[in-house]
Amino acid sequence: MAWIGLDFGTSNTAAAIVEQGAPRVITLDSGARTQPTAVFLDGNARKTVFGQDALDALVDGREGRFMRALKSVLGTPLMHEVRVLQHERVALIDLVARFLEQVRERAETATGQDFDKVVSGRPVRFHHDPDRHARATADLTAAYHKAGFKEVRFLPEPEAAAIASGGVSSGLGLVVDIGGGTSDFSVFRGTAGAVDVLASHGIRLGGTDFDRLLSLAHVMPLFGMGTEIKAVFGSQTSTAPNAIFHELATWEAIPFLYTGEVRRRVVDMAKMAVDQRAFGRLVEVLEHELGHDVALAVESGKIGANSGADAINLGLVERGLSVPLTSGDLTHDLSGSVDLIREGAAEAIAAAGADAADIRKVVMVGGSSLLTAVDTAIRDLLPAAEIERGDVFTAVVDGLAIAAARAA
Repeated sequence: MAWIGLDFGTSNTAAAIVEQGAPRVITLDSGARTQPTAVFLDGNARKTVFGQDALDALVDGREGRFMRALKSVLGTPLMHEVRVLQHERVALIDLVARFLEQVRERAETATGQDFDKVVSGRPVRFHHDPDRHARATADLTAAYHKAGFKEVRFLPEPEAAAIASGGVSSGLGLVVDIGGGTSDFSVFRGTAGAVDVLASHGIRLGGTDFDRLLSLAHVMPLFGMGTEIKAVFGSQTSTAPNAIFHELATWEAIPFLYTGEVRRRVVDMAKMAVDQRAFGRLVEVLEHELGHDVALAVESGKIGANSGADAINLGLVERGLSVPLTSGDLTHDLSGSVDLIREGAAEAIAAAGADAADIRKVVMVGGSSLLTAVDTAIRDLLPAAEIERGDVFTAVVDGLAIAAARAA
């Protein structure tokens, strides 16, 4: 039985081992080096599918329940609530375990090895509350055991990236890891196998939060957010309640909106809405369970705007519907979040007893580190540092593989 490094991410997951002295990322899904952290409970086939197959099922409009960003629910009571999903009583922790189990099985098929021990990445902080952070770690440990792993060790994700980077030849290095749900920072010194992490800091902020902010600013107004609802009697109006729009803009909350109670409440509001066209779109989204399709459109629009495109395409909701989204919008809408990332990096540097001038190398990892606004903020904070980008999606799992090889 063997060790494996596994990076279970909010948006994507990767697994790796060391072969001939170097990390090898295992192909898990459709020839790709990472697998979407997505689960689809297929209502017709009565089975659970994962990764790209789950995304395809969503896009194809198959009957079932799609779930993503389950990592964000670790440590919360929702993780252990048993719910009826597509004719099955299941808790979210069991879905996480099923996802990890199929990663293990695919890795075993791809390598011809049996894996019962894992070095798993984890954020510096799952949650700011220490008790909730501990519960999240316990939840993920339990899911790994359910998935067939007998021994589980954790390594903070930025520390894994520091190991994979090969260290820094002089002065200090800083890892900036902007993931789907968290942003983590580690200050380190040393080279190759002698990397020494001096301090780490993490905040609960990542790419899915960016999606939420962009959705609230640009998409949810098209569905009625901020519009008025008429009173049943009289001429008074009140602003539509924000809660449903915030939940629809939040990846992990979307599946829980597809209940009869929520749908009936929205239909009632639509009847009294001043802007009935906007609320009609909201009814359409909930009736046909298009919430994740909308979230994917926002995510795609974000990536496109960062590269020069200028719109979020919502044609799946209404023919020809789109909303402008430019690189300038990204800078404006995400400015508060980017400030928190800059402050998080500075706090890690201060915790190491260093200052900006001591940082000679910055290792940028995580998909959201590719955002121009994030890159600019880090360069402004550390103008003299060399910025290093390897594979931002697999740097963490490379380090986890190295750690797993050392544990063997």
